[in-house]
Amino acid sequence: MDEEYDVIVLGTGLKECILSGLLSVDGLKVLHMDKNDYYGGESCSLNLTQLWKRFRGSDQPPEELGASREYNADMIPKFMMANGTLVRVLIHTNVTKYLNFKAVDGSFVYNKGKIYKVPATDVEALKSPLMGLFEKRRARKFFLFVQDFEESDPKTHQGMDLNTITAKQVIAKYELEDDTVDFIGHALALHIDDTYLDQPAMDFVKRMKLYAESLARFQAGSPYIYPLYGLGELPQAFARLSAVYGGTYMLNKPQCKVEFDGDGKATGVTSEGETAKCKKVVCDPSYLPDKVQKVGKVARAICIMSHPIPDTNDSHSAQVILPQKQLGRKSDMYLFCCSYAHNVAPKGKYIAFVSAEAETDDPEAELKPGVDLLGPVDEIFYETYDRYVPTNDNDTDTHDHCFISKSYDATTHFESTVMDVLAMYTKITGKVLDLSVDLSAASAGAEE
Repeated sequence: MDEEYDVIVLGTGLKECILSGLLSVDGLKVLHMDKNDYYGGESCSLNLTQLWKRFRGSDQPPEELGASREYNADMIPKFMMANGTLVRVLIHTNVTKYLNFKAVDGSFVYNKGKIYKVPATDVEALKSPLMGLFEKRRARKFFLFVQDFEESDPKTHQGMDLNTITAKQVIAKYELEDDTVDFIGHALALHIDDTYLDQPAMDFVKRMKLYAESLARFQAGSPYIYPLYGLGELPQAFARLSAVYGGTYMLNKPQCKVEFDGDGKATGVTSEGETAKCKKVVCDPSYLPDKVQKVGKVARAICIMSHPIPDTNDSHSAQVILPQKQLGRKSDMYLFCCSYAHNVAPKGKYIAFVSAEAETDDPEAELKPGVDLLGPVDEIFYETYDRYVPTNDNDTDTHDHCFISKSYDATTHFESTVMDVLAMYTKITGKVLDLSVDLSAASAGAEE
């Protein structure tokens, strides 16, 4: 262990593994350590016995739930947009050869007490029961504008400069109703609150285009894909990738202590009396608690069920977004469901999550609107976890050479997570990751 590395990565969470993979592919010498004896950190994947131990304090789950090893319950469950940034990153590192994806069946939105399929194209807008007749026509016009929009072709801009006018102004031009704006902004563009309305419209329109293009990609009922056996496969795939490039992974390394020189710059990491030297340290918030601050917490319910979420067309895998306005909240609530179709539970069993940014200290009451939509559950576990962001200064002169990821948010899709990864990559390397890749390198099997 007494070697010198370019980068030492602490924690095998999703963000750390992706960064470790990207840096290895760039030719840096990477040592990757974790204080736990399993991969994944906060974003680990648990079998039934581990789930029971964590939430019930015993390792004897009831037999009627099926074999423990057939469960792969992801603790930070997030779907991937088929054409999204994460898939591009996975292709860029060539880690896709270690993973098998499967399309997600359904993408839904909650509106006035009911669950509806999210309409994403002009054709779907005309069929959607979410809107009345005249609103459908207005929405269709708006969707056609978005589908035809090309940043490089001013003819498609309809006289608007999306870098200067706000999302609210674009929406006003098409005279869309508030409920329509609600599902477009939150379930299509995947904004987590309404602040986007006052931002330049370019990002909003690009997000909508990404959704529609991802939806068209595999001709499934949603724009999302998910790995067979769950996200727990990702850290292990990156560990393999890292090994190919000469990186080293070490699990079960207690008390990974970051060492600093007299100027407060990280110089290495000590574990079990041995120190590995490095130029930079990358880690999750748990390894450098004095360089992060708490900014909120996530409340969630983890449920085991014997049926799909009601009103989702019997989808074996689905996301339902509950926009903040519909619940009188400050941020959205999310339902995530996966099942034996993605090999994350025994045949006939489903795993559902309800998650939200906690606005109270009572997760059961707060998550009730989401849990009520699930129907009968076999088991339910509640928990909250704190969200941290780094506070260390990233100016080059005073930089401490530590790069800390943010905690995972409540969203059930990967868009915010991968943005943090790309921002960290640029801070660490000083360059922007080139994501112009051939998307056909990642394929997803259809439902059998």
